[in-house]
Amino acid sequence: MQSQKSALYNGLFPVAPTPFTDSGDLDVEGQRRVLDCMIDQKVDGICILANYSEQFLLSDEERRLLVDLSLSHVAGRKPVMVTCSHFSTRIAVERARYAAERGASLLMLMPPYHGSGLKADEAHMIEHFARIADAARIPIMVQDAPLSGVTLSVPFLVRLAREVPLVNYFKIEVPYAAAKLRDLIEAGDAAIAGPFDGEEAITMIADLDAGATGTMSSALCPDLLRAVFDHHKAGRSTDAAAAYAKVLPLINYENRQCGLRAAKSVMREGNVIRCDAVRHPLAQIHPKTKAGLIELARGVNPLALRWGR
Repeated sequence: MQSQKSALYNGLFPVAPTPFTDSGDLDVEGQRRVLDCMIDQKVDGICILANYSEQFLLSDEERRLLVDLSLSHVAGRKPVMVTCSHFSTRIAVERARYAAERGASLLMLMPPYHGSGLKADEAHMIEHFARIADAARIPIMVQDAPLSGVTLSVPFLVRLAREVPLVNYFKIEVPYAAAKLRDLIEAGDAAIAGPFDGEEAITMIADLDAGATGTMSSALCPDLLRAVFDHHKAGRSTDAAAAYAKVLPLINYENRQCGLRAAKSVMREGNVIRCDAVRHPLAQIHPKTKAGLIELARGVNPLALRWGR
């Protein structure tokens, strides 16, 4: 397998939520509005079909529809990352090839897992990613998240990056993410093209200090994270800290109280989408929780809260 040279992706790559109608069907027009709003939020790229997109509640047909819709609608205005995670290597390969053929810039995958007890060993994980890389031939981001229950050690991630050169982006969103990012960057050196953080940017400053070159938040307020990232990149640490302090209460509320419901609720309030429902069996956001979220959002006024007004 040969690696492929590509542009270095960095900065803000938030996850696009998947809007539904009141009846629970995909809201196709709403999805287009979500993507347009995100581009107006001054993002550097967009990730679709991630966990915060409710990817685990979408059918295969819906996934293909969303890949086609998103890539055709964004139309090169921003790079699009497509999440293709699945326990089955065969299915992950098919998803990855489909996304790449339709113009995805890069892919994101969690390690193969199914429930808490069905996981692949390290040799088969490397083969899993290698087969996907061979099929798609575009860069791949490994999502290192507690949801999988799979422990991905720094030595293993470095080995994966060196043996499968297209696997050169890493989203680290485990406890003590900054320490892991620092160790990964130091051990992997040139093999690590894009160390990112995630988890709604709840540890963004610490992770940027550790060497992260990008962050993957939700679509709640990336326009407000823009100043944090840009100040930090320019070496203006005091300004970065001040910009982060301004938005941190909202991010903390999202992370600890709302999860993937937050971006949808704010986008509904801002008339980006018509319905903020999540799919069953996820519980809908509690009205009082939503009220607290909107109150905090109004205090910092993210674009998503006023984009459609």
